[in-house]
Amino acid sequence: MIIRPFLLLLSLAVAGNALAGPAFQYQSGDIQIPVPTAGEPKVKAFSADSVRAAAKYLDDGAVAWTREKSCVACHTTGVYMLERPFLTPQLGKPSGELLADFIKTIPDKLPEPKTSPGGIAYYAQADRSIWRAAGLAEWDKHVTGKLSEPTQRALRDMLLHQSGHGGYLQPGEVEIPYVTTDFELTLHAARALVDAPGWLAALKDEDLLHRVDRMKAFLRDTPPRNDYERALRLDLAALMPELAPQEQRDSAIAMLWQKQLPDGGWSTRRMSDIRNWSDHMTDKVIQLVESQPDAASPGSDPYMTGLAIVLLRESGVPAEDGRIQRGIAWLKGEQRASGRWWMQSLYRGNYQFSTYIATCQALKALAMCGQLGQ
Repeated sequence: MIIRPFLLLLSLAVAGNALAGPAFQYQSGDIQIPVPTAGEPKVKAFSADSVRAAAKYLDDGAVAWTREKSCVACHTTGVYMLERPFLTPQLGKPSGELLADFIKTIPDKLPEPKTSPGGIAYYAQADRSIWRAAGLAEWDKHVTGKLSEPTQRALRDMLLHQSGHGGYLQPGEVEIPYVTTDFELTLHAARALVDAPGWLAALKDEDLLHRVDRMKAFLRDTPPRNDYERALRLDLAALMPELAPQEQRDSAIAMLWQKQLPDGGWSTRRMSDIRNWSDHMTDKVIQLVESQPDAASPGSDPYMTGLAIVLLRESGVPAEDGRIQRGIAWLKGEQRASGRWWMQSLYRGNYQFSTYIATCQALKALAMCGQLGQ
């Protein structure tokens, strides 16, 4: 299953980023991955070779980030461990170096809590706790098939980082998918709980059970702020069906079909009014997004196209559905010669990390439709 979803992603780097920015998106030793650009040529034909190139891009990028930063970052190592284990049957085993780093960084104690301007208690870097727990849970589920002791420690740490409203507070501006709002961030935490083999069913600790119940209540009772969060109800339904009534699911599926563009893809920026992505949108970011040449009519992008396909497949829509196939055709036609899928990031246009996230999501969608290597 997937989870995807972020988002706001898209737009803008300011003029001059291409000239003043770095030469490499990821660099460590002999790993040198150039910064993505919109002008990178598309692959001549989607094939097993182009899939291998995409896998190498993901693996090398995550390894390079780990070696240079040793940081559980949502835009690279977090998304890698969250999504790459699912692709083990098609792409081979994920990097053990990432696994070791995630285990090494499980903290021994909580930081001091903070209080948001709205009066909600939260912990700094709770998002890293979520990526760590979810990544280890996905490794256990898809790679080893059994629950590990480090995953159990990481899950406990994640629940102890819970914010005062029962979910997880996202205190900053939206930059990339996966971290747009409190709801999306909390959904990733729910995925960790559900996908860790046997952990939730065997949980006896009363305090942790209470925290799980509060998380469920937050996910169930938080009204969607935009179409992106409406779409994420389908992911919630796949994880915890009791929290997403059938009426919500049917409405979300109908909305996704309505959002599909004539070329077969979907657009992240069409999933919300720019001012309503989160509570932290600044005038500067809004102006940057609204200054884009296609601001009035954003085109398809690989992240939202991949996410829409994943959510629809999770909801039981067959891969053979003609609308799904149009989306698959769009993804295949948009892969770049390097193996990745280009996508412009919102306001940190120097490294274009949304390209990394979009590549993960595109590969997952293709895998769920039996298309990798075809």
